[in-house]
Amino acid sequence: MRPERGLPCEAEAEERVSRGAMAAGGLSRSERKAAERVRRLREEQQRERLRQVSRILRKAAAERSAEEGRLLAESADLVTELQGRSRRREGLKRRQEEVCDDPEELRGKVRELASAVRNAKYLVVYTGAGISTAASIPDYRGPNGVWTLLQKGRSVSAADLSEAEPTLTHMSITRLHEQKLVQHVVSQNCDGLHLRSGLPRTAISELHGNMYIEVCTSCIPNREYVRVFDVTERTALHRHQTGRTCHKCGTQLRDTIVHFGERGTLGQPLNWEAATEAASRADTILCLGSSLKVLKKYPRLWCMTKPPSRRPKLYIVNLQWTPKDDWAALKLHGKCDDVMRLLMAELGLEIPAYSRWQDPIFSLATPLRAGEEGSHSRKSLCRSREEAPPGDRGAPLSSAPILGGWFGRGCTKRTKRKKVT
Repeated sequence: MRPERGLPCEAEAEERVSRGAMAAGGLSRSERKAAERVRRLREEQQRERLRQVSRILRKAAAERSAEEGRLLAESADLVTELQGRSRRREGLKRRQEEVCDDPEELRGKVRELASAVRNAKYLVVYTGAGISTAASIPDYRGPNGVWTLLQKGRSVSAADLSEAEPTLTHMSITRLHEQKLVQHVVSQNCDGLHLRSGLPRTAISELHGNMYIEVCTSCIPNREYVRVFDVTERTALHRHQTGRTCHKCGTQLRDTIVHFGERGTLGQPLNWEAATEAASRADTILCLGSSLKVLKKYPRLWCMTKPPSRRPKLYIVNLQWTPKDDWAALKLHGKCDDVMRLLMAELGLEIPAYSRWQDPIFSLATPLRAGEEGSHSRKSLCRSREEAPPGDRGAPLSSAPILGGWFGRGCTKRTKRKKVT
């Protein structure tokens, strides 16, 4: 390609730049403009060459002309770069695909997992959004996950989270803890379903908070208020006040949610101290329904200071690839409820049914004071339809987007605003 008229060639431009620099200790305005024009032309030529090579590579080798073959031979570096990009794209695409083990293969893996559970001296369970999808709460990185849909430019909606109930996996974990087969649970979920399944507070570390709990950070120790509704209606990233006040000191209460980009500092319900202690004592870790892309960033949970031979054995249940797959003693590709149903049968344990009448949240909850009834508009949990306010009885599940709070804010922060015309 010939340079534009009046545009010096690269060698001439470089020579002028060098002369100007030596003569005046810097570049004149015309020399800077000439050098910039050369740089832009060179970049455009590179981009055009890249487009040409990319078009040729998309053709089958037999369909390429002799001239196209020569261009590829002259552009070996570009060919290598483009082929590397293609491999990386394919690798990322494969990592996002959901893979299911053959039923017989899955049963064999579950038998191996059951043996590990029986023989574990200290078993810790790490849970992610995948254990709550059976409760109609979307995950984040699955095919229909929050981030996946937003990256495709699609809107995100969800049913009323107050309708969600602990899943088979939640109830199985609670039974395993009762049988002293599981010592501690570390969860990334904010949905409060572990608490509602009957798992003791001391046995849970909710690293990213709990949608039903607000706290007073002025009281020492922090005073907790468990509610029967989602307290995060008015909260968002770096804005945590819920609009209610402490019954003792009158300070504004805050939610417990740790948003993306924040650092969790609350003692409860995050319970980092217990999570770190459990990880240090664990000889077996079972990861359920987590992509582990966030948990992997917490070195305290993986005993990275220990030599590999002394780290806990890792078992992963997830449909997609995780960054810890290569470390795992066993990877089970299956839905959490399916795997846990098989596991509990293999262990000879009955899975308790969830009952709203026995849901611990009702005994733990602090009722609102007079005058606070209008401090939220979220639907409250009720033990039965008869307890629900008249407007809520028999109401169908809503499919409208949830506005505000830990879930809604997390979704909308990645949504591009449309330009007003």
